Amino acid sequence: MKRRAWIRKSGMLIGATMAAPINTSIAIEKPVLTVAHITDVHIRDVENIPARFKLCLKEVLKHKVDFFLNGGDAIHAADYEHVTREDMLSQWAVWDKCMEIIKGYEVYSCLGNHDMWWAAPSKEDAMYGKNYAVKRLKIPGRYHSFSKGAWHFIVLDSNNQGVSLDEEQFVWLQEELESLPKNKPVLIMSHYPILGITPLLVGGGHADGKRLKDLFYTHSDKVKICLSGHQHLLDQCTYNDVQYCCNGAMSGFWWGEGDEESRGKGYYQETSPGYAILKLYKDGKVENQYFSHLF
Repeated sequence: MKRRAWIRKSGMLIGATMAAPINTSIAIEKPVLTVAHITDVHIRDVENIPARFKLCLKEVLKHKVDFFLNGGDAIHAADYEHVTREDMLSQWAVWDKCMEIIKGYEVYSCLGNHDMWWAAPSKEDAMYGKNYAVKRLKIPGRYHSFSKGAWHFIVLDSNNQGVSLDEEQFVWLQEELESLPKNKPVLIMSHYPILGITPLLVGGGHADGKRLKDLFYTHSDKVKICLSGHQHLLDQCTYNDVQYCCNGAMSGFWWGEGDEESRGKGYYQETSPGYAILKLYKDGKVENQYFSHLF
């Protein structure tokens, strides 16, 4: 808005147009939550990896996050046939020790394919399979949900036939979305990508991605973003207004130097080791920013 001012010059009044004062009280929209997404840590006690991971966690904390989402493959690998009970337990012990760095922060995890020990003597062994990994990750079940502020979070278990949700879990997901109020923003986390670009390049995506896409379309007022890992590659795309963000691995090239396809030290192909910081807004807007960490 402009206003007229009168300036006296040589005994004459001259009209001048002056801009109204700028309103500096306009509020800048702020996120209601700041969340760290770490995935594919693959922790083990070699090559100074625990110390390097702890430094990474300290970097993450500089972003003043509210809590952590862990996308799976927390430990290096418990799923191979040759892995002994002692090997598996030693990996989890290192994970627990490293997590002391972020003691006091909530960590919500999903199961990665390398987190389960299948080489137990029998399925009745207390450390066999998913139940023990759920216990070590301190989560309520292999799939679960929770709410924080304006947002609802759904954590899935994709470690089923052909990388998919089992029918029990799919029905639960349907009912979970139906039970939420209209326009309630939802973040979904899985270990494997539900949709994305990198599955076209290297595989590793959900076999039931089309079925899940159809479900999300039915609840397009709610589902805003699907987070994943597994690929060790960075991939972001949008379909039907849902963001699909596959973030790179904290371990990069499994904490190693890389190979002939690595575009930098510790890279897996073109993706550096790193983590993501998400800014979540009350209206459902979400920003996913990937940060390379010091290797």
